[in-house]
Amino acid sequence: MSDDLEALLEWIELKDERRTGWELRNVDAPESVAAHTWGTATLCLLYADEVGVDIDRDRAVAMALVHDLGEARTGDVATRADAGQQRVSPAEKEAAERDAVTDLTEPFEDRSVPLCSLWEEYEDRETATARFVKDMDLIDNCLQALKYERTARYEERDSNEHFDEFDGLDEFFATAVGRLRTDIGKSLFERIKTQYEDEIGRSCQLSGGESA
Repeated sequence: MSDDLEALLEWIELKDERRTGWELRNVDAPESVAAHTWGTATLCLLYADEVGVDIDRDRAVAMALVHDLGEARTGDVATRADAGQQRVSPAEKEAAERDAVTDLTEPFEDRSVPLCSLWEEYEDRETATARFVKDMDLIDNCLQALKYERTARYEERDSNEHFDEFDGLDEFFATAVGRLRTDIGKSLFERIKTQYEDEIGRSCQLSGGESA
């Protein structure tokens, strides 16, 4: 089989790679990495014009589509709010993903957009576009947490070693809040977090009413 088809078969592994953060929290049928990638790219498409600086929307969308490509080979390593709970160091994670992305994009590097350089730009966060894409990556996590809370896709357990310090899906907001770099990212975060807290309050009221 030709190199490009072999690479494509690995690219589409992202359709089956479940996001580890949701699995650790016992979410029912959690999203795949590919679903998260689509969510991030969609946010880039919709909000690029609201950043307030000169953002290349097409480049942002393309960057979003490859930002987690390395996980097709390495698997998804969840980012934790507590650095001491990381399974691997950020440096090890980046090095493994860089090797994977280099291999997986090589058959396609004769295209007009150099795919590996998009991934490198995203990792470096030195451009306004890369910082915007990272914010949309974080916002997609928060939106997904709101979705899971609203649709009751997880159950609280008596003990969960991965989430001892956080209630519900709070860690996903704690992970994002200090890393947002754009005004639109911060604005979306506050709106989503407010709605998330409203959903939790509503659930608590219903539970209290049922037990009364």
